[in-house]
Amino acid sequence: MMKRALMFLAMGLGIVMGGFVSAGAVGAGEAIPDIPVKGMVTMVDLGAHECIPCKMMEPVLNEVRKEYEGRAAVIFIDVWKDRQAAPKFGVRVIPTQIFYDKEGREVFRHEGFLDKKSIVHVLTKLGVQ
Repeated sequence: MMKRALMFLAMGLGIVMGGFVSAGAVGAGEAIPDIPVKGMVTMVDLGAHECIPCKMMEPVLNEVRKEYEGRAAVIFIDVWKDRQAAPKFGVRVIPTQIFYDKEGREVFRHEGFLDKKSIVHVLTKLGVQ
């Protein structure tokens, strides 16, 4: 019952962009980069700073962002601050990770916490070294 209520709450509150890009952070109300980043493998994590599994993702995203800087774009969108993002990306639950290839095609989507090993595996399959 509680899980269902939390899922409903997360979906009802919408989605907000604001968070990380390889080059720095994007806050609420600031310009959002084009997603996917043109000509670059892109990973977008849609979550919220207050969501527990999303908080668990933050250090993982920071590590991946640093390790793959200049080779892959890693973007975080806080869905509770930007109510347009959830419907735009078809998000049902948070966190949701979406991976795009260099041509901008969505090639993989995951719902829930995703560990670093799994993220690296997907990036490697997409040709990021």
